Amino acid sequence: MSTHSIQDFIKRTAQKERDGDAFERETERLLEIHVDGMVWTKMGSMVAYRGGLTFTREGVLEHGFGMALKKAFSGEGVALTKVEGAGRLYLADGGKKVSILRLAGDSIYVNGNDVLAFEPSIEWDVKMMKKVSAMMSGGLFNMKLSGHGLIAITTHYEPITLLVKPGEPVLTDPNATVAWSGNLSPNFKTDISLKTLFGRQSGESFQMEFVGDGFVVIQPYEEVIAAPAG
Repeated sequence: MSTHSIQDFIKRTAQKERDGDAFERETERLLEIHVDGMVWTKMGSMVAYRGGLTFTREGVLEHGFGMALKKAFSGEGVALTKVEGAGRLYLADGGKKVSILRLAGDSIYVNGNDVLAFEPSIEWDVKMMKKVSAMMSGGLFNMKLSGHGLIAITTHYEPITLLVKPGEPVLTDPNATVAWSGNLSPNFKTDISLKTLFGRQSGESFQMEFVGDGFVVIQPYEEVIAAPAG
């Protein structure tokens, strides 16, 4: 029998049946969610589903007026869809690698564009990094996720986690920074020499400095987010 037959292709690529957490990686770049109630997802990330699911764009005032103001300036990077019902949902985001994290009373900051999904038990807030946004075109927005439950984030290629230790700060390129522990608050530095050498829009001339005790997640890719229209 040919190894390139349609039957062989179906066998190799068929969706795998798994029993376990509500969030599972079907492949490295495809997230499967067993929806039984509700889940928040990144708008536009649904690629397939089965069962009785409904999709509703997050309401403007659903999380209060203060959140509405924040999201008005954050563009599509943190636009969410509420998925309700019972079924299996499949999410992907531009072929980026999916990682699943379980929060157990802790918190994490994630670049808004890299949040793929999270359970309704997770508390969240939108943060705008005004200092770095003033330095770079496109701005930089992130979400603080905290509490108890599962979240899924995405990265270009394999993520790398750098430990931040007292007296050993970590500096990163904002465009390559995906997430960091909730107890850290980055400082922003401008390297004048690099700014002069590469020009004002060079990512290398602006750096995020993490000091304290925690971790930073980076990706081997510099992702530049377009500025919101308007």
